[in-house]
Amino acid sequence: MNQMIDSELTDRQRRILRGVVEAYVATGQPVGSRTLVEQTGLDVSSSTVRSEFAELEARGLLTHPHTSAGRIPTERGYRHYADRLLERLEPQPEGFFLDLSSAKTEVDVALQATTEALSDLTRLLALVSAPPLGTATVRHVEVLLLQPQLAMVVVITSTGSVTKRLYRFAEPVDPGLANWAAQYLNERVSGLELGSHLLLRRLDDPSLGPTERAFLQPIEALFREALAAEGQSLYVGGTVGLLEDLRVEELDVYQQLLEVLEKRAALLEVVSQALDPRKPFVRVGLELEHPAMRELSLVGASYGLTDRTLGAVTLLGPVRMDYDKALRSVRAAAHELSRFLEEIYEDN
Repeated sequence: MNQMIDSELTDRQRRILRGVVEAYVATGQPVGSRTLVEQTGLDVSSSTVRSEFAELEARGLLTHPHTSAGRIPTERGYRHYADRLLERLEPQPEGFFLDLSSAKTEVDVALQATTEALSDLTRLLALVSAPPLGTATVRHVEVLLLQPQLAMVVVITSTGSVTKRLYRFAEPVDPGLANWAAQYLNERVSGLELGSHLLLRRLDDPSLGPTERAFLQPIEALFREALAAEGQSLYVGGTVGLLEDLRVEELDVYQQLLEVLEKRAALLEVVSQALDPRKPFVRVGLELEHPAMRELSLVGASYGLTDRTLGAVTLLGPVRMDYDKALRSVRAAAHELSRFLEEIYEDN
């Protein structure tokens, strides 16, 4: 439908619609014909602009408050504007000041830093989803014999998370067996995805002797714990900034949003539904199916490795948001986050 509408608009109507959206985003005030002519440099009279306003309003792209002669964009108008932005995206995102050097190899630190940088830049709510369930791999396994009958096993994943457990055995453990287990696990399990069938088979390899298999058997539960710890999570930043820009007429919308923030699962569902691994995306108003978000917009871009998507960098805010800035910001942040993760995975 939006493509059909766009094909029916004249170049002047497109410029006017774009001018109204950008002026209203900047000021929050209805845009009059004289103001639009001054801001856009259109070589037409105010009366011509008013005539075009009426046509755009008839097409459902603009509307006007009862108390004002100025126009404001409708949800369809924002959608049309966002579509044109998506069509004009440069092949490579702009640079983005996102210093992830302090994160070293800790993915959670990098994700949190991304949310903070995005929210500070845009004053919107930044949501960054962590790598989804099953994508984390085993980086290193440590087997430490603390006492003759007490061993500690530590699993470190590619995302930097650490899971450990103490195991108490009925009989003293041969130190040589503990050393063998550490070497075996790092040689045979390192690099495998948590929860994979291959990993489980390596822990119960029929070619191993009964003593070795008996030692490894209880360790399987630790890898399941590590997998559970890698369940997809969401990093949120910018709630304070969002509230600072609160408008009285948007109070109900923000109140609903704060309620949703308390339910991370709902936010994750919204982000995952919108995720498009091929290109940046924009969801406006009713396109966000969650009842509490139908007066909001979501702008995002996926991040990950060359061969797979790991999550999304998104911005959530009122329909009256700066879509241009939001799109440029999430693209650049996702690009930097992908570079960071590529380096980690290459090293492991």
